[in-house]
Amino acid sequence: MVDVLLTHSYHLHYDRKQTRKMQPYPPLGTLYAAALLRQQGYSVALFDPMLCDPVTGFPEALRRARPRVVALCEDNFNFLSKMCLSRMREVAMEMIGLSRAAGARVVVNGSDSTDRLVQYLEGGADFIMIGEVERTLLELVDSIIGNSNQDPIEIPGLAFVKPQHGRIYKTPPRSLIKDLDELPFPARDLVDLDQYRDAWMAAHGFFSLNLVASRGCPYRCNWCAKPIYGDRFHSRGAQNVASEMALLKREYGAGHLWFADDIFGIKNSWVMELAGHVERLDAAVPFKMQTRADLMKEDVAHAFRRAGCAEAWLGVESGSQKVLDAMDKGLKVDQVVKAREHLRHAGIRTGFFLQFGYSGETWPDIQKTIDLVRATRPEDIGVSVSYPLPGTVFHSQVREQLGSKTNWIDSEDLSMMFKGAYTTEFYRALRNAMHAEVEVWSAPSNGSPNPGAREHQPGDADVQNVAHLWARVEEMEKTCRNETPTLLPVLAYST
Repeated sequence: MVDVLLTHSYHLHYDRKQTRKMQPYPPLGTLYAAALLRQQGYSVALFDPMLCDPVTGFPEALRRARPRVVALCEDNFNFLSKMCLSRMREVAMEMIGLSRAAGARVVVNGSDSTDRLVQYLEGGADFIMIGEVERTLLELVDSIIGNSNQDPIEIPGLAFVKPQHGRIYKTPPRSLIKDLDELPFPARDLVDLDQYRDAWMAAHGFFSLNLVASRGCPYRCNWCAKPIYGDRFHSRGAQNVASEMALLKREYGAGHLWFADDIFGIKNSWVMELAGHVERLDAAVPFKMQTRADLMKEDVAHAFRRAGCAEAWLGVESGSQKVLDAMDKGLKVDQVVKAREHLRHAGIRTGFFLQFGYSGETWPDIQKTIDLVRATRPEDIGVSVSYPLPGTVFHSQVREQLGSKTNWIDSEDLSMMFKGAYTTEFYRALRNAMHAEVEVWSAPSNGSPNPGAREHQPGDADVQNVAHLWARVEEMEKTCRNETPTLLPVLAYST
């Protein structure tokens, strides 16, 4: 019997797009929670459904562990968990039911459970942990099976139902951990890393692992959901991060790293410090990260390269300043152009995150985004449509238009759930054309392990396919218009 069985609900093979990409990472947030519990003397086990079938695997994990508490801790550093995909919600509900049937107390943390407290509590969860999970989970386990005798009503960051009253209680929010270096490294020994290594080697020829240098994001894009960390931002020490990079390189054999931070390298001085520690420890491993274009100065880009950065993803969203201002993005289009040049000169591949369909976006706005991509030629792009998630300004603006479907099924869904300028079919066609064109000019990485590298050189057939896809977009632009699209007031902007 173990004290706590930790798990999460994201199963790769329930997500079509991610199965094709085959870039699985261990559940970092879940492993942080496990590491702290174990540090405090609790026996822990892990069921990781990322590559294991939860239908057969989780019941067996329950039988083997016989846990007193099951902690369903979603990986809050995984953007797929933040998307609140409905297929993974179904998995979570099944896990909760099986855990209760096995006699365990069930505690849950994640973006979706925070948004849907009632549904998860009615589904059998004893407690929903709101916000940053590690210390809340530790205090709650102390209360349930430890010797603290602390009433849950006294533990910050909880939601639960008192049976005698039948209503939901929410305790005050928990303060975030400011000194992240106090936390132990994630308990990666609990994961079957050979499974991950085999998947990466078969699909890409190298092995990648994930880590984070910070938590949260201080920027306030009005479509971005932040149910865990809010608008706060805390960073680990640069030396602490470099030490973990060295560990992943030497002890785990990682040939590539993915920094899963919402925003990586906000402070220029921190980036310079990281580069120095990485060089001193010989910890450099080619890595991928995401950041903002307005942070990517020339000297910063070169410092990133010294630290090992091989690929940087920028939240570009749109080539239209009108749309960026409406999003409260706090970014200028010309900053994207400059950032792309700085990264190119530093030898760092660049990816653009693009978002179509925001309220008020028109065909000329879309064309500006297409023009920006063609002018700057990033090596890769990620295309999405505006996705209203609870707790955002954007969601409040379109909430009345949402029907029964309020979440995507998986990350390939790309459904418009409010009335944008065009129908879902148009945006899917636009995505296909954008990706196909970028793939024609994008070159493989210069010998560095990189998930963004293409597998073949384009030929005439590829070029012809791109032309066909754009012709399809032009045709659908006329036939897929919504007669009464959502129009929102936008701020004054520069053309």
